[in-house]
This record gives sequence, C-alpha cells and structure tokens, in this order.
Amino acid sequence: MNSVAIGIDIGGTNTVLGIVDINGLIYESCIIKTQKHNLFEEYMAEIFDIIDSWRLKYLDKKIIGVGIGAPNGSIVTACIESAANLKWTGKLEIVKLIEDRFGFPCILTNDANAATIGEMVFGGAKNFKDFVLITIGTGLGSGIVCNGELLYGHDGFAGEFGHIIVDHNGRECGCGRKGCLETYVSASGIKRTAFELLAYSNKETVLREYSYQDLSSKIVCQAAIDGDYIALKVFEKTAEILGKSLANLIAITSPQAIFLYGGIAKSGDLLLNPLKQYVDLYCLSNFKGKCELKFSDLDGNIAVLGAASLILKSC
Repeated sequence: MNSVAIGIDIGGTNTVLGIVDINGLIYESCIIKTQKHNLFEEYMAEIFDIIDSWRLKYLDKKIIGVGIGAPNGSIVTACIESAANLKWTGKLEIVKLIEDRFGFPCILTNDANAATIGEMVFGGAKNFKDFVLITIGTGLGSGIVCNGELLYGHDGFAGEFGHIIVDHNGRECGCGRKGCLETYVSASGIKRTAFELLAYSNKETVLREYSYQDLSSKIVCQAAIDGDYIALKVFEKTAEILGKSLANLIAITSPQAIFLYGGIAKSGDLLLNPLKQYVDLYCLSNFKGKCELKFSDLDGNIAVLGAASLILKSC
C-alpha cells in the first residue's frame, strides 16, 4: 500500500488541498474559498468533508498524515495565531482539530515556510543549503533556509519578511502597523501603487478605466506587457522597494539563491529585470553577483507539495 500525505495550503483568498506521494506526485487537488465561512468551525467542516471523500476514494493508499501551511501558522504551538489575512481571530487549534477527527498526525507551519520546503524537496533548491523563497500573492511571505535547515526561530514565526517596515509613515497594514513591505509588494500593494501614480500623473493609461474595486494586479500586469506607461512605472516602483529589501536580506543571510513564487512573480521579466538591477544597486559590495534571483519551477503546486512534505519527509 502506497503511503501518501494530504497537503493543505491556506491562503488569504483560497485554500488548496492535495493528496501527494513521496515522489511529489499529486493524485488529486481541489480549491475552496478561504473566506467563504464566517465561522472557523464551518471552514474546517468543509475540509473534513474533502478528506473523508479522499479516504473513501483512495482505499489502496495509506494516508499517513496532514501537513498544513497557513498564515501565522506556528510549528511550535500548532496553532494559527491572529493571522492578518484571515477573518478568524485568536489562536485557531487546527492541528488538534484534525488529529482528533482523523487520528493521524498533523504538522502546521507558516504558509511561506511550507512553500519553501516544497522548493527544497521537489524544486530548484534541491542542491542548495542556503536560499530564500519569497511568496508574493495576497500578502508577502518568506522562508529562509540556512545550512539546509528552515529557520523557525524560538516561537516558529521567524521569516516574516513581508512585515519588515520600509516606511514608518507608510501604508496601513493588516497587521496593525504602517509601512510593511507587503503593503507595497503584493497583489493589493500593486493596486495601491497604481492608484497613487494615477493621482499624480496626467499620462494616458488604460488603468483609469477601472474603479479601485475592479482593478487587479493581473490587469496592471497585462497593461505593462502592452507597454502602458503607468503600469510599467508600477512595476518599476515595486521592483525598487523589493530590491532594497532583498539587498538587506542578502547582507544578513548570504543566500545562494532567492526564489520568487506566487501570482505577482508570474509577471516574468517585468518584475525580474528591474529587480535584479535594484538588488545589484543596493547590495553590499562583497555580496554583489553571489546570489541568483530566479522564479520557482513548481508553479502552483509548491505550497501543497511543501505542506505534504512536512509529513512525507519524516516517513
């Protein structure tokens, strides 16, 4: 009987579940809306139903556990703790709920950490002992690997790169502070930057056709691809802010590579080319040219693979 694990990637918008084997083969996956339910118990009931259906469908496989990546997920406390991008407050005892319900082990970590493990086990970082993964989506997360080990810190929350402050008088963040990096470098940050530039420019742009509610980072990206002046400026500003921050991170961790993953990372050279320029510009001289910037090869499966790997790597 083949051993498999269930990986769950909880994002601010969507939750992705997959059933994965030791070789990284995903037998099946599904997506549910994270914010669909007002009560956390109702959200968990939907997850329970999916796991129950897979247990019945894959009787020839042994489910050995569930791995979860979630915003503010702590491997130390086994709880999701006051995540800024989720509607549920307080400590959410998700590990206990799953273990009590199904009887097999469950491991929880930060969603970006789970994606980082996926990159390390199945992706382009297989041969790297020192690297960083930056996840850019609804928010901005990161996982930091030093000497082959994921950096957790004493409480399980290390690696909150998205919440370094880049402007103490800057934009309000969901964490309650001002000027966090993810308020500039994320899907919502891209949109906010676009409207700021629109307010200070008379340049013609298709972006003026959209309300704040309707504009998305995908629309900005497509406009930039089409050569729209304002949209290109949005990516330039985003790259500069991220580039400065990555230069600081390189000085602290000296990684062999930094991988980019997530919806905004899919903008390709629109982001990567100016980002490389700004990292080189702001990088300390003895670190210049030593860190490779690249996109993840695992596309949309990385976080589920990483979450499942929390269980699979222990078997």
